[in-house]
Amino acid sequence: MGIMRFDLGTSDMSQHFPRFEHAFITNYDGVAYPTRVRCEGQELQCIRQKSDSGKLNIAWPVAGLGTPILRTSSLIERELPYNLPLELARGQLSELRDQAASWSHAGMLIPDDYHQTHRRAYKLFVQASFNQDEPAEAARLANESLVEICRAEDLLAHAYISQRMQVRRQRFAHPPALFGCDLGPVLPNQLPENFTDTFNAAAVTLDWKAIESVEGEYSWDVYDQQVDWALRNKVMVKGGPLLGFQEGDLPNWLENWKHDILNLQSFLSDYVETAVSRYTGKVRMWEVAARMNTGGLFGYTEENLLALTARMIDVARQVDGESQIYVRVDQPWGDYQARGKHRLTPWHVVDALLRSGMGLTGINLEMAVGYEMGRNDNRRLLRFSKLLDTWGSFGLPLQVTIACPSSAKDDTRAKLACRVAENSWREPWSDLAQARWVDEYLPMLMAKQSVTGIFWSHFDDSLPHRFPHAGLSAEGHSKSALEHLARHRRQEG
Repeated sequence: MGIMRFDLGTSDMSQHFPRFEHAFITNYDGVAYPTRVRCEGQELQCIRQKSDSGKLNIAWPVAGLGTPILRTSSLIERELPYNLPLELARGQLSELRDQAASWSHAGMLIPDDYHQTHRRAYKLFVQASFNQDEPAEAARLANESLVEICRAEDLLAHAYISQRMQVRRQRFAHPPALFGCDLGPVLPNQLPENFTDTFNAAAVTLDWKAIESVEGEYSWDVYDQQVDWALRNKVMVKGGPLLGFQEGDLPNWLENWKHDILNLQSFLSDYVETAVSRYTGKVRMWEVAARMNTGGLFGYTEENLLALTARMIDVARQVDGESQIYVRVDQPWGDYQARGKHRLTPWHVVDALLRSGMGLTGINLEMAVGYEMGRNDNRRLLRFSKLLDTWGSFGLPLQVTIACPSSAKDDTRAKLACRVAENSWREPWSDLAQARWVDEYLPMLMAKQSVTGIFWSHFDDSLPHRFPHAGLSAEGHSKSALEHLARHRRQEG
């Protein structure tokens, strides 16, 4: 058993332990080790089965910027605790310099204000390094350095976005990425008149649990109306996810077959074939399965879920050989592996599906920001960019489904049992905070050549939905984020 020890710098930081207990160690290529965290006074201990060197990932408070997940550089185990703020500053500074060098080598012009801010951050880091015999003072200087590092990251990221978008405008008359929203159970006559001014695509969920709540009795009415409305309004339709592989995603009556995976596969295949056949020619993109990388459906193994997913891709491809076939990857950073329940990373899951040769043509990343630890994809903008580049290396069209909350209150209509993390971003979650998050992160998605579709997780909070308070409308009133999305599309259209 290996233990990596960290000095929090001051005893005041122990108040953040509910967040710290979700910290984890990753290896050189970002794979998370199963990690257990305990706090003894001012010391944070990360316990693993292995004693290899690794990088600590932790939600750390940064003044004025919330509690983003930050990462140290690679560290070895030792008896003397590391000064955690100092090591976080070292790790973030290293990533910042690497990214700046990479983009500069690719021809990007690095702004002068970035260099000035970087110098301030580095000076504070050096001062913290020379004061390690006084842990509290070193921690204070390192935390100040982290603020400057984050500011430098923002300057660099915004410069990248500006220059990338300028290149894309020269190459394309219109933004190449689809702008879409998951309609959920919303009827077309309940959508605002300006919906098509904001979105040129719509995800029609085709929720099996709603369509066939009783075995053999189908109800397609809502989805028929949604598809017909989309075609009349020249809105691109994406169907699915047809199947979800987490508990509660499928009709309740299927539990009678959970111990007979062969018969269960037949039921899944029949539904996929029925749904795809019904809308062939109308739906040009199919999202066949979702969350197979994190799912624990009926206690099946990862190999079982992979085999089921591959089979469903094959069924959809046989019925509709002309459309694009996607799968949805949940928590694409792979943090969930730190809980020790999954052996395969999200990259391994997609790689296995591609190697199966069943005809997978695209990937959809589901990214939720602002929720409690363990379900929170809150990273700084540069890390967000690097993740998109990593997934883009598969060479497949990449779509991203995003969610962030507009309130920290309880949401009784949300299907997912997770709470909003009130201070996870730079300001408490509210209607305006949700809109400002869109302004911060949407341009990065639009700047990435690999991203061909951007979808919002659901439209209306008044109806059953997955993520708490993540809709663009509530009780018949549009949220500010909807107008901000429309403005970004107008600017780039």
